[in-house]
Amino acid sequence: MKIDKIVNIPLDKFINISLYNKKSGHYINKNPIGKKGDFITAPNISRLFSEMIAIWIISFWKSIGSPKKFNLIELGAGNAAMMKILIESFKQFPSFFKSCRLIIHEISPTLKKIQKKELLNSNVHWINDLKKIKKIPSIFVANEFFDALAIKQFQKKGNLWFEKFISLKKETTFFTEKKINMKNYEKKINFKISKNQNFIEYSELGINYLKQISKIIKERSGGILIIDYGYNEDKMKNTLQALYKHKYSNVLDKIGNSDITHNINFQLFEKIIKKLGGLKLNLTTQKEFLTKMGIYERAEMIAKNQNFLKKADIYYRLKRLTDEKQMGKLFKVMLIKNQKNNFNLGF
Repeated sequence: MKIDKIVNIPLDKFINISLYNKKSGHYINKNPIGKKGDFITAPNISRLFSEMIAIWIISFWKSIGSPKKFNLIELGAGNAAMMKILIESFKQFPSFFKSCRLIIHEISPTLKKIQKKELLNSNVHWINDLKKIKKIPSIFVANEFFDALAIKQFQKKGNLWFEKFISLKKETTFFTEKKINMKNYEKKINFKISKNQNFIEYSELGINYLKQISKIIKERSGGILIIDYGYNEDKMKNTLQALYKHKYSNVLDKIGNSDITHNINFQLFEKIIKKLGGLKLNLTTQKEFLTKMGIYERAEMIAKNQNFLKKADIYYRLKRLTDEKQMGKLFKVMLIKNQKNNFNLGF
């Protein structure tokens, strides 16, 4: 990315420029997913992942009364790998499929183009604004969506708080900081985010999505299934990282050419949801969720008549999804639903 003048900007604005700038943003003009990209997601590792999500969605639909019309919204569908398998699976359940209005919320023109090509003639609708979805029950699915949203970071020094900034210059880019009045900031966001914290890392945009979706769920029934990497601890920590061609890189290098991400603090999500009221949530690891959904039994079923190499490939991919040293423990699964809904499949 070309820098023509010296500027100091907050971390979240820097990330937005790097990832979402209309001319040079990493997510806007490139496909970051896959072998030729910077990272790979669970739906691209094994179709079994998406099959488990499909069964979960159908079961959850039944838990909200099997509405004749409902929205199914995937937030950030990447290269459409999951949606493609979801549709294939849904076709086995005609009454469900007939009731389902398929929607993708995607802001990347490049990824949207890939999605439309992959999902040709699939009757999928694309939206940029969640306000445009029909006012009917809505089920949201967010696989590695929230981690890709820009974050702010604040550090406490003594009794003072400082926000992380980036100094952009023609030949050098470096981290800097700016003193902030935390009390005023907390009034602005209407949440005491600094309570018991010495370090804060969170996404304003992510929390806004969470609030908007929670409002839709409360008003129209439904829920959101969040699958993302993160941790469930009260104390926030610095998880800012960049990926370039599947390897960790310096956040300040290759601006516009590397993926910038962070780990979700699921305890913060829980605090936000509790403050909103009228909702409840479940949380587990990806390993536990997929195991309870029957992914091992499904693997055995499809591997039964395969040759050795095909069987080995199936179980290699399954291990990547569920092994605690790989995605199994780092990735968490959270369900947010109406308070009266006792559905807990997978949890």
